[in-house]
Amino acid sequence: MNNPREPGLAQSILSFGGVVCIVIVGLLWFEVNLHSLLIIGLVWVGANSAYLGYRFVDIRAAMVSGIEKGLGAIFIFILIGILIAALMESGTVGSLVYYGVDILHPAVFLPAGLVFCSFMSVVTGTAWGTVGTVGVVLMGLGGALGIPLPLVAGMIVSGASFGDKMSPVSDTTILAAMSANTDVYAHIRAMMYTTVPTYFIALLLFAAIGMQYADQTVSAQQVVELKQRLAVEFAISPWTLAPLIVLLGLSMIRVSVEPSMLAGIATAIGCAILLQGRQFTDVLASLQNGYSAETGAELVDVLLNRGGIQSMMWTLSLALIALALGGLLDRSGFVRVMLSGLLTRIRNTATLMTATIGSGIAANMSMGEAYLSIIFGGQIFKESFEEDGLRKTMLSRCLEEGATLSTPLIPWTTAGAFYTGVLGLATLEYAPWAFFNYINPLLSIILAYLGLGIFRQIVRDS
Repeated sequence: MNNPREPGLAQSILSFGGVVCIVIVGLLWFEVNLHSLLIIGLVWVGANSAYLGYRFVDIRAAMVSGIEKGLGAIFIFILIGILIAALMESGTVGSLVYYGVDILHPAVFLPAGLVFCSFMSVVTGTAWGTVGTVGVVLMGLGGALGIPLPLVAGMIVSGASFGDKMSPVSDTTILAAMSANTDVYAHIRAMMYTTVPTYFIALLLFAAIGMQYADQTVSAQQVVELKQRLAVEFAISPWTLAPLIVLLGLSMIRVSVEPSMLAGIATAIGCAILLQGRQFTDVLASLQNGYSAETGAELVDVLLNRGGIQSMMWTLSLALIALALGGLLDRSGFVRVMLSGLLTRIRNTATLMTATIGSGIAANMSMGEAYLSIIFGGQIFKESFEEDGLRKTMLSRCLEEGATLSTPLIPWTTAGAFYTGVLGLATLEYAPWAFFNYINPLLSIILAYLGLGIFRQIVRDS
C-alpha cells in the first residue's frame, strides 16, 4: 500500500505502551534478557505498522533509518572499547588506582568522585568519555575501599550527566539550544536555575551516604598488597597518565571527541610499548579482545580485565535493536500522534513544561537515543512555548531535563546500554543512586507549579 493510514491516538498509545509493558514485565517478572524483549517489541510495533498499511519494505526502511541516525554513537562505542583496553595496557588505570588508594578516604570518596566526574565531563563535553575513563578508575577504587559498586556507578553517572548537560562543548547542550533556536550560553544560564540546586542536593546526599563508610577503612596490609599486585603487573609512573592528559587537552581546545579519543589511544599504545614493555602485536590483540591479567587478586583482576572491541558487542547489538525500534515508531507516527494528543490537553505553563520533560523520557524509551528525543521534542513543543510567551531557553531547558538526563536510566537506550557495558552493572542497579538524573527534572516540575524559574519573552511597546 503506497499510502498507509495515520495512526489514531488509541493505537499509538497501545503500540508504545505495549513495548514498555513487554520490557518492564519481561525484565522484572520473568528476568528475560533485554535483547529478546526488544525483538518482541519490534515485532509488536511492526505488526501495528502493517495494520496501518505499511509494507514490509517500508518497515525495514524505517528500521534502517533509525539505525542510520545513531551511527555516531555506534562509532563511539567501538572507540571507547579500544580506549579502555589501551589505558589498561599503558598502565594508566593501574597507576591511577595505585596513587588513588593513598589519597582517597571512604568518607570523602563519593562527593570527591562526583566533583571529579563533573569537572571532566564539563571540560571534555562527553559523558561517555568520562564514564569510560575516570569512571572505570573510580569503580576500581570504590571496590578497593569497600563501597557498594551500584552506589559508585550512580555517583559516576550523576557527575558525567552534569557535564553532558552543562558543558558548552557537549553535543546535547548544543543540540538542545539549536532545537529551540537559542544561544548555547543563554541555554546554559537558564538551566542553572534548576541544575545548580540539584547538584548541591546530590553532593550533600553523596556526602551523607559517604559518611556511613567512614569507618570502613582499608587496612594497611590490604593497601600494600593491592599496590604490590599493581606494581608487579605495571611499571607505575606519572608518565603513564599521558594518554589522559592528551585526551583532556584536546577536548579543552574543542577537538571533536573521535579524534581526541584516537589521539589518546595512540598515546596509550606508545606508553604500553615504551613504559610497560608490551609487544605491539599483543597490544593490538588486547584492543580487540580486552586486557587480560591473572594477578592472583580477584579485585585487581576484575578491575583490569576489561575493554576491547568485543567487550562492546553486547552494548552494540542492543543499541542496534533499540535504534531500529525507534526508527519504526518514529516513521509510523505513533510517538508523534501520542504527543500531539497530549498537547490538546495542556492548560497552563507548568503542565506544558511537565509534558515537555515527560515527552523527552517517553521519546527516549521509544527511540533509544537522546539526540533524536531532543530534536523530536523541539519540533513538537516549539510552537506551544511561543504561544505561551515563554523564552526559547525554557524549551531548551526542558528538552535537556527530560531527554539528556533520563537516557542513562533507561536500559535499552544507547547511553543505558553503554554504561552497563563499561561499568559492568545493570542499569536498574545503579539508577536508584543516580540522584542528579532524576532529582533535576522533578525539581524543575515542582518549581514550575510554584511559578518559580519561569522566564517569559519581553514584550516591548511599539
